[in-house]
Amino acid sequence: MKTLPKISEAEFEVMKVIWKNAPVSTNEITEELTKTTSWKPKTIQTMIKRLVTKGALSYEKQSRVYVYTPLVEENEYIEQKSRSFLNRYYNGDLSALFSSYIEADSLSESEIATLRELLDKGMKNGRK
Repeated sequence: MKTLPKISEAEFEVMKVIWKNAPVSTNEITEELTKTTSWKPKTIQTMIKRLVTKGALSYEKQSRVYVYTPLVEENEYIEQKSRSFLNRYYNGDLSALFSSYIEADSLSESEIATLRELLDKGMKNGRK
């Protein structure tokens, strides 16, 4: 697995907008994020620049507008973060993670049903 850039929680919010709308302009990113955050446009532009520097985004100048495209796939990034979390807090033991949620009674019936379906699907795909 390739090493992905480290992205802060705030930068992750920017990436979610870009993943959803790519290719997307600075103005479109700013418009979307000012609806859901209290960030100023300059703050958003700074985060976009950081993401370019980190290698998470590429950009192209179209006329007077910068258009951004992700260089990191959303599912790749989330998988890396999930594995990191699992390794850090549960020594890579997925069953320990689920056990902690079950023991704390943190999973709804719906979530448990979804997990059962995912496990069944994994079994049908030849995983044991």
